[in-house]
Amino acid sequence: MASDPSQPIIAGTAPFVTELKPGEYYWCACGRSEDQPWCDGSHAECDIVPVKVVIEEEKRYALCVCKQSKKGWQCDGAHKECTPKA
Repeated sequence: MASDPSQPIIAGTAPFVTELKPGEYYWCACGRSEDQPWCDGSHAECDIVPVKVVIEEEKRYALCVCKQSKKGWQCDGAHKECTPKA
């Protein structure tokens, strides 16, 4: 069964924690990217577009991979209630 193109797919149940340097990044909001948490263009098959993230301070960030965070690209712990895609 095809997934609803208007809903994000849960791509994982743990945040992606990494050091980011200042710059622009594109966070996958649809969950379809094979390069989580970054966009790889897979959103072309759905109604969800990537989110432009502008980092101004170099530090460690926890990025949402479950796509359920109320803080968008930033992990808020919502993954604790998620079941990953099959």
